[in-house]
Formats: sequence, structure tokens, C-alpha cells
Amino acid sequence: MGETDSEKWFRVYRRVPEGVRLFCFPHAGGAASYFYPWAGRLPDGIELQVLQYPGRQDRVGEPCVRSVPALADRIHAAIRPRLNRPYAFFGHSMGAVVAFEVACRIAREEGAGPAGPAHLFVSGRRAPSCVRHEELHRAGRSAFVAEMRALGGTDPRVLEDDTILDFVLPTVRADYEAVETYRFGSWEPLPYDVTALAGESDPKAAVEDVRAWSRHTRGTFGLHTYPGGHFYLDDHRSGVLDVVSSALTTAAPGRKPLPHP
Repeated sequence: MGETDSEKWFRVYRRVPEGVRLFCFPHAGGAASYFYPWAGRLPDGIELQVLQYPGRQDRVGEPCVRSVPALADRIHAAIRPRLNRPYAFFGHSMGAVVAFEVACRIAREEGAGPAGPAHLFVSGRRAPSCVRHEELHRAGRSAFVAEMRALGGTDPRVLEDDTILDFVLPTVRADYEAVETYRFGSWEPLPYDVTALAGESDPKAAVEDVRAWSRHTRGTFGLHTYPGGHFYLDDHRSGVLDVVSSALTTAAPGRKPLPHP
């Protein structure tokens, strides 16, 4: 994958000359701009780069990727040139399993490729080993919009405007197809530290199912819960950023700079 092709996958909202690169992976239907408010609230030494999936915002003309493994393959290829210094992943909802799958690909090639992430943060998503059979991506328009309304995270004005819905629903539905058809493979537990975060009343990710991320790491594991539902982090941004910043401030100094691949 050429550098130009790689660049279109990332939006750099906060650039620092050295330190930890924090890569954020958005939720289903989400775009890179969801994480833009984080840029001004991270401490010195943490750079913010956010994935921009095909099919949204400035990539709206590209077809969506309807499979988590296929999306992870493409991101893995695009991200490798950026792993030349300590880094971490933060994924929310669908973004959590995409980040996990990218981390699995990095773990498989460690020794021959870049070192792995200093930390993996997984938010608002049950562990890959907790399977729930869902087919909302096949549901009719009204059921699909009702789901979006119940979860929050979407401007209510969007849900009431048929013209805008006609524009955004295909992307959201494609992402739901990717995440609902995702099935955990047979990866070994990751050798990286993992922190899971959850809303206490999230209908999509019960706290015990989020706790099960502990099965997927040989490193340290932590769980943080917050009042709220699927988009709890909208109301608890400061607390979430404190957790991220604390973990990265602790982890980063012990990691040596990575060679450019």
C-alpha cells in the first residue's frame, strides 16, 4: 500500500514531535470527527490519530467494508508505516473489535514487523468470545432507526430528516453487517495490556461481557465502568481520558523507539 493510500485512513487531530501515538477506531456509523474533541484534552506527549473508514465524510465516495477481518486487513497494511514509535489503540463499539483484530495481526508478525501497542483500550463492546446472534442489519428502516435512537450517539435531527437518513443509513447498515457477522477466530491471547471500559446500562455490552476481555490478554487487564448507556463516554470524556492518559504515561517510558518498517 502506497503512502498516499495510507494517509487517507488517518486524521491527525493532535501532532506531537515525540511520545505516544494514540490511534482511535470509531463505532459503527461513526467517523473520525467523533474523536476530535479529545485533541485539546490530552496531555503533552500523546499524539491523536483517528481512523477514517471508507464510506463516510471525505471518503463517502468509497464503498464501505462489510467485514471486520477485511477492514482489519486494510487498516493493518495502512498503519504499519506509522508504528515507528510507541503507540496505543482505543476502539469504541465496532471500533473495539477492529482495533483488536489489527492488534492480533501485529502480534502474529512481531519479530518480523513493528512492535505491538503499549496498550489496547476497548470500549462499549463485549469481548470477542461472547457471541450474540444479531441481524439488525437486515431489519427494515423503521426498526433500524429505532435502534439508532435508543442507543444515542446520533443527532435526533438526523433521525427525523428522511433526506439525511437516505444518505447515512447505507453506511450505518454496512457497519452493522460487518460487526454482526463478525466471529472470533482462534487467536492466542494478546501479549499486550488491555483496559476495558463500559457503560453500566449499555444494552449492547453488559458489564460482565465486557469484563470477559480479560480472556484475550496475557498482559495486565483493567475494567472501568461509568453511569450511562452505549455512548457513556460522551458524558464521561474527562474520566475516560484520565484512564487513557494514566495508562500511557505509565507504559510509554519503558518502551524503546520502534524502527521504521
